[in-house]
Amino acid sequence: MSVVDEIKERLDIVEVISSYTPLKKSGRNYKALCPFHSEKTPSFVVFPESQHWHCFGACAEGGDLFSFVMKHEGWDFRTALEELARRAGVELRPRTPAQVKEEEEADRLRELLTTAARYYNHLLQHASEAKAARAYIARRSLDDETVERFRLGYSLPGWNRSRDYLTEQGYTIEELVKAGLLVRKETGSTYDRFRERLMIPIRDAQGRVIGFGARTLDPEGVPKYLNSPQTPLFDKSRTLFGLDLARKTIRRKDQVVIVEGYMDVMQAQQAGFANVVAQMGTALTEPQLRQLQRYTKRLVLALDPDAAGVQATLRGVEVARETLEQKWEPIFDPRGLVGYEGRLGAEIRVLRLPPGQDPDDLIRQEPQRWITLVAEAVPVVDFYLQILMEGLDLNDTKSKAGVVDTLLPVLQAVANPVEREDYAQKIARALRIDARAVLSRLRGDTRQRARSQRRATRTQETTPSEIVKADLESHCLAALLQRPGLLSQISAMLEENQQEPLHRQDFREIENQTIFESWEAVLADEHAAPTEALRVQLPSGLHARLEELLAPGENELADEQQVRDIVLTLLRLRERNLKRLGQELSFLTLEAKEAGDIRAGQYIEALRTYKKTLLRTQQALAQRWI
Repeated sequence: MSVVDEIKERLDIVEVISSYTPLKKSGRNYKALCPFHSEKTPSFVVFPESQHWHCFGACAEGGDLFSFVMKHEGWDFRTALEELARRAGVELRPRTPAQVKEEEEADRLRELLTTAARYYNHLLQHASEAKAARAYIARRSLDDETVERFRLGYSLPGWNRSRDYLTEQGYTIEELVKAGLLVRKETGSTYDRFRERLMIPIRDAQGRVIGFGARTLDPEGVPKYLNSPQTPLFDKSRTLFGLDLARKTIRRKDQVVIVEGYMDVMQAQQAGFANVVAQMGTALTEPQLRQLQRYTKRLVLALDPDAAGVQATLRGVEVARETLEQKWEPIFDPRGLVGYEGRLGAEIRVLRLPPGQDPDDLIRQEPQRWITLVAEAVPVVDFYLQILMEGLDLNDTKSKAGVVDTLLPVLQAVANPVEREDYAQKIARALRIDARAVLSRLRGDTRQRARSQRRATRTQETTPSEIVKADLESHCLAALLQRPGLLSQISAMLEENQQEPLHRQDFREIENQTIFESWEAVLADEHAAPTEALRVQLPSGLHARLEELLAPGENELADEQQVRDIVLTLLRLRERNLKRLGQELSFLTLEAKEAGDIRAGQYIEALRTYKKTLLRTQQALAQRWI
């Protein structure tokens, strides 16, 4: 029995969930107002027999007790495992000496960075040299409470002031270098990375200091902001500034606003807009969005209001796609964001700020307008169309054709085929052209890609391997882990046949969900040894499960056949899960009708939706392309 199974055996899901939200017995099950979105009629159901929960309302998702506490607390699997193991009285497998050493080093670095943050904060409040920093804070209208909430600080001028203080506190030069506080020269000597700057601690989602952002106080100083380098604790592609303070409000409002600057977040918090976070770096990354997905699927992206700047950025994105040697981090990539929406099941909108204002300015000067602009944020494709239409001569046929050509790749990234065609018609109306022309181009590209895929697959044996295993999840996940290069082909085949991309909810078991999600993150980071990187990323409690999945089998299918095999397995998984949900909904509907419960109508409507999805899945299973 795995440690996860042992915890589930000892803890009852009804008891666990009722410690978070009141549950009311209803027939064989329990119901509640969903804790993850606002509602007046309970749509959240706990099934004691299967030890699962499901929201049949706006969330439209479910899981086991692990997924519930992870979603409610914003925990990752490792934290949920540790907390639930403690609650269940289950002893986790002893960590290896290497893991113990790694965690001790990480704890030591966190302690060091916390000490540094306190030191900088003390200097800001008391050092005579910090006068310019205090004046800057006053000019930005940040009050004492905000300064304390973010624990702002000041780094002294000179090359070794921080080094001297922190080594006196017992920390070594090597630890200071590893934490990113010192820079080591080629000669071996070191100097303070941060000097004469306003210090802004960067914290992780749990509120622990992992790095610093440092703003120059010299009007001519460069760089304007100097951030900590990548360290064992700080990775800017996986970090969101202000998330530790914002996460509860994000969940309560079921929305997050993503801005670009530290000051934007601080001003928003001070004004009471506590669901605002800042991306680290110039590009919004998928790992950052996956973090936010734990709290909400509704994201609003605040962009630079300068239309010319946005246009230049969009041109830069296209250049970067064409120049493979060029490393480019786009600020705004519409195709990438639309792709994120499909993969994450998120809703991403764009807020365009008034000319000459950033969120910091707008929130200070016109807080009510900020509220209005957030409410009026538009979908990514609509925003992109607005930008492309600015200054366009509608009498210029070639220019209009260019807009269509530019937008087609973006539309192909839209996962939902109904939305895709709706956008095509909207583009046609904006350009004053026949919608059939755009739809023809869109469908033609889709069919061409599908034909290319079919031609490639028909050169191989078309009969997939017999999948009669009871454990379809293991079969699917093992194949994905053992052939990492197939993930993109699988996604393409699903998209071409109007199926949703592969996602964590396709796996019902929390261990499989966690391994798949970590595997996606490892592949996105392009690790040279992805399997080893996955082992490091996973908690030790999942290592035995991982080794089971990685164990070599007798599968000798060619890649094309393996792709079809995995897609078939995935569709059967979806069919099985949908049938289970449909059965549960049927029971709920019957109980509600017998009790004269007004929710019977809601369940009937949900059942219709699941039946339609099941029908599409079964139709896909019957297709010849499999």
